[in-house]
Amino acid sequence: MSPMYSAPPPTFFDDPVHDLLKEARLRYTQNEIADLLDVDVRTVRRWEVRETEPPSYLADAIRQRLLPLENTKSVENSIFTFIDLFAGIGGFRLAFESHSGHCVLTSEWNKFSQKTYLDNFPQTGFHKLVGDITQVDEKDIPDHDILLAGFPCQPFSIAGVSKKNALGRPHGFECTTQGTLFFDVARIIAEKKPSAFLLENVKNLVSHDNGNTFRVILQTLKNELGYEIHYKIIDGAHFVPQHRERILIVGFRGNTSFSWDDIELPEKGKIKLSEILHPENGSELAEEPYTMGEKALVCSRYTLTPKLWEYLQAYAEKHRLAGNGFGFGLVKNHDIARTLSARYYKDGSEILISQGSKKRPRRLTPRECARLMGFPDSFIIPVSDTQAYRQFGNSVVVPVIQEIARIMKSHVVNLKVKDHANLVSISK
Repeated sequence: MSPMYSAPPPTFFDDPVHDLLKEARLRYTQNEIADLLDVDVRTVRRWEVRETEPPSYLADAIRQRLLPLENTKSVENSIFTFIDLFAGIGGFRLAFESHSGHCVLTSEWNKFSQKTYLDNFPQTGFHKLVGDITQVDEKDIPDHDILLAGFPCQPFSIAGVSKKNALGRPHGFECTTQGTLFFDVARIIAEKKPSAFLLENVKNLVSHDNGNTFRVILQTLKNELGYEIHYKIIDGAHFVPQHRERILIVGFRGNTSFSWDDIELPEKGKIKLSEILHPENGSELAEEPYTMGEKALVCSRYTLTPKLWEYLQAYAEKHRLAGNGFGFGLVKNHDIARTLSARYYKDGSEILISQGSKKRPRRLTPRECARLMGFPDSFIIPVSDTQAYRQFGNSVVVPVIQEIARIMKSHVVNLKVKDHANLVSISK
């Protein structure tokens, strides 16, 4: 199989009008675009399918009416720049922006996640959102100081490497990671050589395939790409009321004094669910469709139906009698929750909130899920409950990443200073 980068796709910068129209369609329907631009909806459809070419003024009209530039933080005023790959809804970005970083490119293929991302991080003159990263040529990626990626974990096949080498096929990471999404992280690092990167994945990445998967990743990052590597498993329960262990891999292009000993982790389990649940006493404003009324009571839609509750109890009892630990997770205000997963929308069984012994439990609301992952209440949730549950279940715990950004920042700045000094020396 030939490498996916052997025939570079067209650059995503070569058609600004249609790119802007695509960006607008991530946030608006065709009817909404037609209304905002004061044109017929059929005209918008013809532009999209390129049946007719849009007028020359369309680019400016889209920027002014549909995608206003909200560039409050310029690249020049930032301490470092970064790109956000497999971005989801922007957990990495929130964390690194809080330490004066500036995002110059985002990649996220899911259209619902793109919607949430763009509603919270509007496009600016210094930022671009692209879809499938496998279709983007690494040479078209903007220069950046830090690469961020919560890349999906796929099986790495390392069988047959010697045979491929004997046949003169790609060596190194091109051979061992081809066909995985980690390959796209590696090819961008190889091309752009950022000062640092931060990768996040599930804890089981370390033990997957008897450790072979993680060995290939470390070999690629350290031996093939030449980065200084540090990794650590961190439980989100240090910062949020949820057990969520993830592997964090930090890399630097050069020697540093980085140490995980510098990370400040609050006492695990100290923060309880009561801090993220709706108080239902009028102390917070109602946020429909999650809460309603003067006391901002959780809407009844989140309470399990009698049929579902009976099923979950019967399922748990069946496995209890069989000696298994499977079953729902019923929690109260003073508890710590299980890991929120992307499947939470199905039945909510891993985190069910008790409403009293005589009442059926309820699911978390999407706002509570956002809080459980460390997102601020100002974070916009523009999608359905189903999509919101998937998005937060796939997200990073923001304060965990924020703390890692804090201890990475000084080392990135030092590497940038060294690079600048080397350039000055060479120019002389």
